[in-house]
Amino acid sequence: MIFRKAVLIIHGFAGGTYDEEPLFFKLQNYLEFDVYNFTLPGHSINLSSDVKYEDWINSVDDKINTLLKLGYKKIYLVGHSMGGVLATHAAIKYPQVDKVVLVAPAFNYLSMTEESDVVKVLKSATDVIKTYQAKEVVSRLLKVSVNQLKEFQELVKVSKNNPSLLTQKTLIVHGTKDQLVPFESSNKIFNEMKCPKWIIKVSDVTHDVFYGDKVEEICNEIIKFLKSNNYSAKNEREW
Repeated sequence: MIFRKAVLIIHGFAGGTYDEEPLFFKLQNYLEFDVYNFTLPGHSINLSSDVKYEDWINSVDDKINTLLKLGYKKIYLVGHSMGGVLATHAAIKYPQVDKVVLVAPAFNYLSMTEESDVVKVLKSATDVIKTYQAKEVVSRLLKVSVNQLKEFQELVKVSKNNPSLLTQKTLIVHGTKDQLVPFESSNKIFNEMKCPKWIIKVSDVTHDVFYGDKVEEICNEIIKFLKSNNYSAKNEREW
């Protein structure tokens, strides 16, 4: 039997495991955690245009089932952006999911319905580009296909009621300068949740949460939440 807890980190749309690397490496310093991440279908070197949103959900299911077969009794999920949306599907489905961290979860997002819209928004909104340090993420957004955008939108559509169905302790972290997924999105789902819940509104932080000036503070708080048997912070905070 494995007594350690598995932490599964799920990256976002058009991103990759590199987006959450600071948290991944910090978590590895704690003996009670075994940390896992993976690349979602269609998110390898070249973004695939034939991927379906069900493929993303199924890939998370496959990873969790692998962890269960390894003997983990408790699994903690950390979902960033679209990964946060996917995390809610798994949390509802698997009772072994004990805690959930949603980082800028993409339940609402910058409106992009056509491939040209992505290019137009990112090229014209210079302040969006300037605020993001992970230029690779921006360059990948410019390469997404219309089909990928539609699948992402469909995932969000079928997931809209998920937050209200969560029963696990859930921590939400969201930056005030997020111009891809507005903070108001997280505030809305926070108010819909019936589970034990906490939300942190982090000033001057973009959607690229784990590469901003407050990355250490954010990572430490997530770790504190995951480690604590009795997380006693205020339910709503502003940093």
